[in-house]
Amino acid sequence: MLDVAVIEEPAAAESSLDPIRSRILAALAEPGSAAMLAVRLGLPRQKVNYHLKELERHGLVELAEERRKGNVTERVYRATAASYVISPSALAAVSPDPSRSPDQLSARWLLALGARLVQEVGTLLAGATRVRRRVASFGIDAEVRFASAADRTAFADELAQAVAALVGRYHDEAAPEGRSHRVIVGLHQIPAPQPGPDANADGPQQRSGGTHETESEAGQDNAP
Repeated sequence: MLDVAVIEEPAAAESSLDPIRSRILAALAEPGSAAMLAVRLGLPRQKVNYHLKELERHGLVELAEERRKGNVTERVYRATAASYVISPSALAAVSPDPSRSPDQLSARWLLALGARLVQEVGTLLAGATRVRRRVASFGIDAEVRFASAADRTAFADELAQAVAALVGRYHDEAAPEGRSHRVIVGLHQIPAPQPGPDANADGPQQRSGGTHETESEAGQDNAP
């Protein structure tokens, strides 16, 4: 079983988004038959069996083993991955294109970059899986809490300069055996936790940290 599988086919994406099928995929982190899944999920076995066949047809589940029980053969399935990501290529006609409006200060452009990242790495991962090889990649995930918007802007400027310097130092357009790599660096605010169902709807609400945002600040699209 893969850790992550990228779904690129529109039909497979549609199949994975079906509520019952997504529950079956989650339940098949541990192998099971239609009868076992029916008990786990509280669904009729015939319905589970139908959805299993559809998931198998799209490569989202696979046969793990067959067990003989008297005159009956029990088919045990497992998910092909522990988790799935739908590539923007599944919606090729409307997938975001970063080249349309490259704006470093736009959250929508950052989202388009992320979509391209999923699409390109997903394609690499699918090809590497077929030949049983690893994808050469590197990632950094960090959190930083800024004291002010000015500090955030200064950080973004220094980060951009550092990345530009590294790219300039190592980029070799004429290298005959060279391979092109994409570097993406993003900075975005971490969404505040949503209030629970027991929160007092009539009382004052605060964001974590006790800071206050105006409507324009909370909704702006061009903050670095």
